[in-house]
Amino acid sequence: MHLDVVDLRAFYYRTKLGRVAQRVLQDALVGLWPDTAHETVAGFGFAAPLLRPFLARSRRVISLMPAQQGVMAWPQGEPNHSVLVEETNWPLQAGFVDRLIVAHGLETCERADALMAEVHRVLAPGGHVIFIVPNRAGMWARRDATPFGFGRPYSTGQVESLLRKHRFMPERHTAALYVPPSHKRFWLRTDRVWEGLGRKLDAQMLAGALLVEAHKQVYGMPRNGNKAPVTKPLEVLEGLAKPRPKPVARRSALPRKAESREA
Repeated sequence: MHLDVVDLRAFYYRTKLGRVAQRVLQDALVGLWPDTAHETVAGFGFAAPLLRPFLARSRRVISLMPAQQGVMAWPQGEPNHSVLVEETNWPLQAGFVDRLIVAHGLETCERADALMAEVHRVLAPGGHVIFIVPNRAGMWARRDATPFGFGRPYSTGQVESLLRKHRFMPERHTAALYVPPSHKRFWLRTDRVWEGLGRKLDAQMLAGALLVEAHKQVYGMPRNGNKAPVTKPLEVLEGLAKPRPKPVARRSALPRKAESREA
């Protein structure tokens, strides 16, 4: 079940913890994708707060928001980049997107297989996708004070298995949101310390969110493929090259009893 866009917007834009989460996830995404020039970057779910760094460095940015969640104009005060879509049927041509971010989209989707099929359809050959999901072992998935406490949390292995099932090749993964999910001032003021310590120790089990990147697999026929030997040539046009007389049907012999009667 998707969260309402009003609640998501209130968390990311009106709470200090939400602004911290927004900055941390943006930094993680830019670290994975530092160069998106001349590429189309899209987000599905509620990825708008995380797409802001790509507005100035990409050819095109689109925010796809599912109908079950609702849509909002984004970015505020600028030309709109967001569009309301059906959860598993997006108004995009096949192969239109170069890079896709799925945030608050997979864990709340009731038809995960159909969603993965749609992601595969809209991605360009070799296109990349990053899934941001709640870490099932982290503290954020255990509290409903943030959007990461709703829906189905995942482990890295579960996301990678789902990707392979739908013809994606997992490439790398990282984690973010090591700061405790608390609105108290002490934790918010020390968020950079927590994030730096978590990355240094690679303590992904304690992170609130997992970021799993994969690329779309494209199957092609190899040039030197296996050849099936032809043991007998086709005889469809053989008669045109070498005419052969039509075989005469042989008359079957009469039964002995019939011969004796005629005699």
